[in-house]
Amino acid sequence: MIREYKTIHEVSGPLMVVEKVEGVTYDELAEIQLPNGQMRRCKVLEVNKDKAVVQLFESSAGINLAESKIRFLGHSLQLAVSGDMLGRVFNGMGHPIDGGPEILAEKHLDINGLPMNPAARDFPSEFIQTGISTIDGLNTLVRGQKLPIFSGSGLPHAALAAQIARQAKVLGGESNFAVVFAAIGITFEESEFFVQEFKRTGAIDRTVLFTNLADDPAVERIATPRMALTAAEFLAFEKGMHVLVILTDITNYAEALREVSAARKEVPGRRGYPGYLYTDLATMYERAGRKLGHEGSITMIPILTMPEDDKTHPIPDLTGYITEGQIILSRDLYRKGIVPPVDVLPSLSRLKDKGIGAGKTREDHAGTMNQLFAAYAAGKEAKELMTILGEAALSPTDLLYAKFADEFERRYVAQGNDENRSIEETLQLGWELLSILPTSELKRIKQEHIDKYLPKQEG
Repeated sequence: MIREYKTIHEVSGPLMVVEKVEGVTYDELAEIQLPNGQMRRCKVLEVNKDKAVVQLFESSAGINLAESKIRFLGHSLQLAVSGDMLGRVFNGMGHPIDGGPEILAEKHLDINGLPMNPAARDFPSEFIQTGISTIDGLNTLVRGQKLPIFSGSGLPHAALAAQIARQAKVLGGESNFAVVFAAIGITFEESEFFVQEFKRTGAIDRTVLFTNLADDPAVERIATPRMALTAAEFLAFEKGMHVLVILTDITNYAEALREVSAARKEVPGRRGYPGYLYTDLATMYERAGRKLGHEGSITMIPILTMPEDDKTHPIPDLTGYITEGQIILSRDLYRKGIVPPVDVLPSLSRLKDKGIGAGKTREDHAGTMNQLFAAYAAGKEAKELMTILGEAALSPTDLLYAKFADEFERRYVAQGNDENRSIEETLQLGWELLSILPTSELKRIKQEHIDKYLPKQEG
């Protein structure tokens, strides 16, 4: 039921207080009509008896309190969804901005979605190939998983996000794979990079792209990831598709949340972020997963830039609690010219052992993964010793480990933004690197796999 009022009491920044309202609910959508007929949209943030606090999606400049009318629409923010969304570019509020026609909606869905019943969840267990060795080989992504990328300001997370969106696929189910990409609070140049990159490679045909620019209102930034997840839920659970959702940058989202919280004069929590930041992030992240009885799935890669490269900052800290692991980008590797600069030792995928092995990747995957981790850690240690004590203090085996660490970074980690490696190529490259070490050092791999896959040394 639509209700109209002329009782706007005050305006404070993006917030307005409306008095003498009835039946208004939290998150309800509203429209303000100015005296000149112009319409501005807003949503209800708070209801207290007969007062409602609403937040504008646009500027509050020029609103005449006495002459303006507000109309409550009786429903929350919705997204028009359809199978025709693939290949289209939308703004943060779900309107097409690619010059194409409006979407002919099959449904209008509430962007806040419905929580997935834990009892209806299916366990993630199928391998997703991203074409990036450090993820596929060592921190495997599984269908239905939430695996964030922790980056730093100035690191090439945008290029990595575009590469994953371009290359990712479920082996054996390529035709039914889609990517929903939400760019939150980015610059116009970054937005153009993503659009042109997807068009150049043809990935746009299976992608739904939402872009929210840095100069768009903060409340739109809060809506953008939910728009993307609503589109993903429709494609996954009603169209039976395997959907990969990439959200970049979650830090911009959290900053918008802090801005809105400050405007509402709420008591701030850690570092000024609202105390409900954990709950708010969880309402987004937990929309990923697989449902029993449904063919489709939602796999999520949120990307966030850690302020001052601090892993203990509230945003990466809370994200780490909710998600199943993290991929960490390293500034030191980036300075060495290694792209993508994935720091494999602190990176982790908690579900990697569920998506690898015979029938999924290959029977030698778990052993080679553990051996590569151990060898790289030993090689980094050997290099540190070499820096302190000099090369002469190292044993011949330690020198081989140091050589392995250099080769591992140069060949395995540094693959650039255009190379798309199959899982077989990644595993083969791992074996080639392990052949640097004496066979007696390969203690984490079964002998039968060493006999079958280790390249034979000449002579």
